[in-house]
Amino acid sequence: MRSSLALIATVGLVAVALTGCAASAPAPEATPGDSSAAVEVSGKFGEEPKVSFPSPLNPEETQCTEIIEGTGPLLSEGQLALVGLGVYNGATGDEIQVTGFGDTDPVPLNVNASATMPGIAKGLTCAREGSRVVVVVPEKDGFGPNGNPSVGVEPGDSIVFVVDVQRAFPSRADGTPQLTRDRFPAVVLAPDGRPGITVPKIDPPKSLQQETLLQGSGEVVEDGDTVVVQYTGVLWDEGTAFDSSWEKGTPATFVVGEGGQVIPGFSKALIGQKVGSQIGVIIPPSEGYGEQGNSGGVPANATLFFVIDILGVI
Repeated sequence: MRSSLALIATVGLVAVALTGCAASAPAPEATPGDSSAAVEVSGKFGEEPKVSFPSPLNPEETQCTEIIEGTGPLLSEGQLALVGLGVYNGATGDEIQVTGFGDTDPVPLNVNASATMPGIAKGLTCAREGSRVVVVVPEKDGFGPNGNPSVGVEPGDSIVFVVDVQRAFPSRADGTPQLTRDRFPAVVLAPDGRPGITVPKIDPPKSLQQETLLQGSGEVVEDGDTVVVQYTGVLWDEGTAFDSSWEKGTPATFVVGEGGQVIPGFSKALIGQKVGSQIGVIIPPSEGYGEQGNSGGVPANATLFFVIDILGVI
């Protein structure tokens, strides 16, 4: 993820190849039911809610009820949301945790069952930005048959979530396609936005260079910002991917700039760019992992190429 773009000094222009067609929005993976309807919640959106419900709640499947209506599209697989989160034992009514409301920083949750509890990932698919939802999760979509006694959840217990979706980030860049120079790595997008990358069979440039593949119109990334991105990084010599947020199923968050969490070239590619943009960047070893490489599959003195979707700034 530490990367920078080196560009070949040739003159011609070639359009970034984009593929894909508009797909219908997927249906929510959780729907309202008797258990989610039984949960009573009061209080303003974004403020700590007051929650009560008859216990025990024992749904067979994860249920979700939207009690404050949000706007925009439903959340879907691969999105990141910042939320206020109340968690309760559905069998006993006991509070487990309440965080992310009021002046407390919101909690990042991924709409991805492998990165988040399956039940809450399902429940988020019935929510939108601005939604307050109640999600009731049975054992099979929660902690499983062993429960989690350390937080007061015994085997068989359901879990109740009250979630205020304060902010939702898209899963891909949505900017306008731009032209790129000839002999620059070719990028073709799958319908979901995942990039396919072909590196030209030429020597890499010796300095960091970059191209804007999609031009966004959002806020400008500044030094020190925490950014939300999708990315794929490939080795120039082999043309093979060594790291990708797409493969992990969820966007990543990084602090960029001096003292940040990514290699210098990666930061330099993002600072000054607008949210919604997709950037292609060639990163020489001096702006990447240098002579030591890294244990994640980057050899010593490797030139890297990244495609980065800038989804938002926190």
